[in-house]
Amino acid sequence: MKGLLIFRLFLRDLKKQRKRITLTLMAIVWGTISIVMLLAFGEGLKRSLNKARHGMGKDIVVMWGGQTSIPYQGLGKGRRIRFTDEDVKLLRKKVPELEAVSGEYSRWGVSLTYKKNTVSEHLTGVYPCFEEMRAHYPQMGGRFINDLDMKYKRRVVFLGNKLKERLFGKEDAVGKTIILNNIPFTVIGVMIEKMQMGMYGGPDWDKATIPATTFKTIFGHKYLNDIVYQPKDPEQIELVKKKVSEVMGAKYKFDPEDTEALWEWDVIEGQKVFNKVLVGFQIFLGIIGGMTLLIAGVGVANIMYVAVKERTREIGIKMALGAKRLYIMSQFLLESLIITLLGGALGVFFSVILVKIWGAIPMEADWAKFLGKPVISLQVAVITSVILGVIGMLSGIFPSRRAASVDPVESLRYE
Repeated sequence: MKGLLIFRLFLRDLKKQRKRITLTLMAIVWGTISIVMLLAFGEGLKRSLNKARHGMGKDIVVMWGGQTSIPYQGLGKGRRIRFTDEDVKLLRKKVPELEAVSGEYSRWGVSLTYKKNTVSEHLTGVYPCFEEMRAHYPQMGGRFINDLDMKYKRRVVFLGNKLKERLFGKEDAVGKTIILNNIPFTVIGVMIEKMQMGMYGGPDWDKATIPATTFKTIFGHKYLNDIVYQPKDPEQIELVKKKVSEVMGAKYKFDPEDTEALWEWDVIEGQKVFNKVLVGFQIFLGIIGGMTLLIAGVGVANIMYVAVKERTREIGIKMALGAKRLYIMSQFLLESLIITLLGGALGVFFSVILVKIWGAIPMEADWAKFLGKPVISLQVAVITSVILGVIGMLSGIFPSRRAASVDPVESLRYE
């Protein structure tokens, strides 16, 4: 009953101060739209960039051979470390914490021809586990390199999706034969379209990939360009990196503490740092939106102060008849919350519509894909609700305290 009475009083005040309350509601609606859209764009950007980072591969380390910088066991510094296929086998045997490990050969300027189309591109030779580690996922109807391709040194090639378009256009590529440096190769798969933010040797969509054994046979490369490995538990990456350094140090006679002997790109650590940056960015956007909403909250507080002033005599009568301070405070506090929550609900409603409209707009440009589309996630909804609740409480608590402190005797003489 009390709640119904308060709501009726709110409607009465709405009629009396229709213009002022309407403007305040509009301010809250605009403030809510601002914070929801800012957080939604922040969430969309976060998801898009995380997806782009995973295009490089998830929970992996890329390792290159460097030069020793510390004398070790009578050997001088400045010795170059170069990997071979035997190192891949050694790491699999000596480091059980590894989920997968692959060597990678690399060669630029390789000629690929299909009919009258010829391109000069980047060719890599890898192991089958490269598919999962480096997100080389095939489109429907194709596949990646497998163990039999490695064993029999098959002349099969996996194409990046943009490389396929330059060679084949709209024509289906799987099962067709291309000429790779005057040698026929069968296309076994085409990479799915993906975003890739981190990269080395160029984007994956412009590469052609063949079995490592086939690459070594054709080009005669003795040394791998790099080794890619993935730990079973990403949380133990530092232990895994230490073991890898010890195993490689024992073979090539360098100090495991020599930071120049092996160059490592730790994608796992980079992801943690990147996530912290994105969280900070979202907090920054939330603060900007929250300040906009805070201004609207000041408008709510002003309306409640006016209401207290206009209803001073009414408050005095209620208190003279025995109404407690808590009842008087709750009345004005609830009214401010009603204004805030009503404006917030309208703001969220319009935000959802804007997000739907934005999501329906096609984004073909690469930069637009990286920006992503706004997402109203559970996290965004919770943050917005908390901010609205705090604004509503702050907007009502001070006017309600003033109302509850009215002297009944003085208020009865108030005009």
